[in-house]
Amino acid sequence: MPEIWLPLIGGLILLIAGGELLVRGAVQVATRLGVSPLVIGLTLVGFGTSTPELVTSVQAALSNAPGIAYGNIVGSNIANILLIVGVAALITPMVIASAALKRDGAVMLMVAVVFSAVAFAMPLGRSIGAIFVLALIAYVYLAFRQERASAPAGHGAVYDKSLALQGADAALTPAAQPKTSLLLSAMIALGGLVLVVIGGRFLVEGAVSLARGFGISETVIGLTIVAVGTSMPEFVTSVVAGLKRQGDVAFGNIVGSNI
Repeated sequence: MPEIWLPLIGGLILLIAGGELLVRGAVQVATRLGVSPLVIGLTLVGFGTSTPELVTSVQAALSNAPGIAYGNIVGSNIANILLIVGVAALITPMVIASAALKRDGAVMLMVAVVFSAVAFAMPLGRSIGAIFVLALIAYVYLAFRQERASAPAGHGAVYDKSLALQGADAALTPAAQPKTSLLLSAMIALGGLVLVVIGGRFLVEGAVSLARGFGISETVIGLTIVAVGTSMPEFVTSVVAGLKRQGDVAFGNIVGSNI
């Protein structure tokens, strides 16, 4: 039994720690290179808490365990909405005044419906994957344009996701003059990437062993243990936002993560 749980728990720890180092190092490198804090927030920081889900699903696909990849995606969205929004709402009421966040909420629902329909109708091959990634790039571009224009509608989900992560760890806030050198920052990011990849592999191996050992479907393991585990960064950032009475930021963090 330890040979199953040790890779599972160890993989989760490496994923979360590696994701933290990866985002921190990448933010420092981007700041050193003179990248706009807005661009950093909407890309590196904004999607930082989704790194564990990304790597775990990619590792599952490479390990020929698509059930874990599917389960991780669906389960993470369920955990984000029911568990994380639920806990954040218990801490502080989530009153959403921004029209932009309401718009992003509609985008989240549309994305979930499209994903469900496509996954039900056909295997998700490279062409579908390319379309999804291009759609994400288009969404981030539109979010960047909106934030740059400072529209009166308010901030969008990706921006608030960035704020939530920065609120949980002030070191992720782009600084005017980073204290660390470019080489050290790059090494931190690279080390984080290595930890994330290794952690993802361990997590998938442990999940596959657990599924086979108990005769449970890989999809069920992905929906439960893997999904909740990889959603821990979102959980922490939304709880911190809730404690700071920033219900809209907590909401934006979840919407941005699910998209």
